[in-house]
Amino acid sequence: MKSSIKKNTFSAIYRLLDKVSPLDTDCGLLCGAACCSCDNLEGQNALVPDAGDDADFEMGIYLLPGEEQMFTGEEDWIKWGHLQAEDFEFPESWHGPVHFIECLAWPNCPREKRPLQCRFYPLTPHIEDGMLYLIYQRAALPYECPLIENEVPLNEDFVKATFTVWKHLIQDPLIYDLVEMDSEYRIEDGEEITIVYPV
Repeated sequence: MKSSIKKNTFSAIYRLLDKVSPLDTDCGLLCGAACCSCDNLEGQNALVPDAGDDADFEMGIYLLPGEEQMFTGEEDWIKWGHLQAEDFEFPESWHGPVHFIECLAWPNCPREKRPLQCRFYPLTPHIEDGMLYLIYQRAALPYECPLIENEVPLNEDFVKATFTVWKHLIQDPLIYDLVEMDSEYRIEDGEEITIVYPV
């Protein structure tokens, strides 16, 4: 499974998102960094498909196709997991390994190295009627995010930077297929959709 996005593009995206944050303060102070610490996840992070007892990781989040280029695979603060896309609910266009990482250094994970799914939270992309939107990530989670539950207004620069990044990312067919699939599931399941941008 080969992404069309090059490492230098991912590097530029990381640099852009390093400059913005959902709030002016550390939002982790509102919830005890629930999405980072995973203390209450009982060994399974909601952003990882249920891999059953044979998984080679306990919790973590998956990298977008091509994002593994941002890591050497030798980082001592990461535990790697690999699953076959065909065995889980990923787009039909996805074949081969999907990379997952678990931070072993919390609460001292290197912030500048955090993967994209961490950087985007609490927003996620949604495609409807051919239009790209950013919405609150309301997928079933084993913790409550105050930013989502209270629909806290997010910094405009964070929202706009995240939207700009997703406009670029979905130019890659594999990533587009993922966003489209997730969006269709949301609509079919009747999940609450709160559009944050553009409105």
